[in-house]
Amino acid sequence: MTTNGAEIDRQPGKLRVGMHWASSCGGCDISLLEIGEHLLELIEVADIVFWPCAADFKYRTVADYPDGYIDVCLFNGGIRSSEHERLARLLRRKSRTLVAYGACAMDGGIPALANLKSPREIYDAVYHSNPTLHNPGHVEPKTQWATPLGELDLPGMYPQVLRLGDIVDVDYQIPGCPPVGAQVWKVLQAVVAGEVPARNSAVRVGCDNRSVCDECPREKRKTRIKAFKRPHMAVPEPNWCLLEQGFVCLGASTRSGCGAQCPKAEMTCRGCYGSAGLSSDQGTAMLSALGSVIDAVTEDRAREVVDEIVDPTGTFYRFSLASSALKARR
Repeated sequence: MTTNGAEIDRQPGKLRVGMHWASSCGGCDISLLEIGEHLLELIEVADIVFWPCAADFKYRTVADYPDGYIDVCLFNGGIRSSEHERLARLLRRKSRTLVAYGACAMDGGIPALANLKSPREIYDAVYHSNPTLHNPGHVEPKTQWATPLGELDLPGMYPQVLRLGDIVDVDYQIPGCPPVGAQVWKVLQAVVAGEVPARNSAVRVGCDNRSVCDECPREKRKTRIKAFKRPHMAVPEPNWCLLEQGFVCLGASTRSGCGAQCPKAEMTCRGCYGSAGLSSDQGTAMLSALGSVIDAVTEDRAREVVDEIVDPTGTFYRFSLASSALKARR
């Protein structure tokens, strides 16, 4: 078995597992705990060798590992800074299998919605024009800073959020915001059992090629949509398709595997499992789906109905802007 061209002898004993977050909220780290009692089974067969969220590992600890030392590394979060890129490249080198874990690592996630703004606009909002901010010195982050002990080089923010796969080769992708615990456990079992090759070409696991609509139990009445409404505007009728009721539910364009948890709980699918089927652009796939169910016979009427959707870019690309044709502000 090779990692970056180097032959690595597999050591007997436990698997060595790592986890790291970059540009993300931390929910993916918590999601690993959702495998519940299976954690005890995992601990019996695997050692954690890097997980900053849970244990005090230093970057230099990882740097000192031989290449390919980590059997599987779950990398969550997109790449927003030079620090994220440095860790992505380091963990790629040190890991036999690198997994893009969760929507942010796979498709940019919600942080990638900031790609619609320039870094200057983001800095102005965060450090200057925020009404709750007190920053009379107009201080902004620096990439270098002089201290009594010497000059510090600090991470710099990139112009846009990138996917993990934009920086390094990824072997597997586990979608979700966060990934569903049951699916995560299935994937970990396959890794522990040696049922999947260490290296692969960004294969999506913990999901399938169907859409969330295919696994949603809510009734489809083939009713056309006359108007859209936001979740706070009405209480949905139980067991009836939320989209047919006028709520913008992305189940038709979103990959299945989550068990349709949100629609089952009276919430619309937000699309966190990414695009379904062969589509690479979740937003255009959803627009196409809407075009077939809107109750309009003229273009003007169709535009009138669609205009009721507040923030269409943020709605249709909430988790996948970095993987879309738009990607970022031009």
